[in-house]
Amino acid sequence: MTRRLLQLITALLLTIAVLPAVHAQEGISKEKQEKNLRKKEKNDVKEVRKEEKRIAKKHLENQDKATRKRMKRHKRRADKHGKGRHRDSFLHRLFGSKH
Repeated sequence: MTRRLLQLITALLLTIAVLPAVHAQEGISKEKQEKNLRKKEKNDVKEVRKEEKRIAKKHLENQDKATRKRMKRHKRRADKHGKGRHRDSFLHRLFGSKH
């Protein structure tokens, strides 16, 4: 009986010793995985914006001075009047060029 009891105690001690090792191998927690995923998505969005800005800047550098001025003027007018259809002012419509 003592031998049987000794085997039982040994088995329990081994089981208790193995449990922390099993938990240590589970990997990162779900919260950390979600946090890493959010951080990665945020960095991806930031990189996409940075690349779009670089492409737009490169496109602007490729234009000559008159084109850059015209693009800047049209961008300011679009920002001022919103996304709707553009309409020139009354004086531009009345006295502007008809091309």
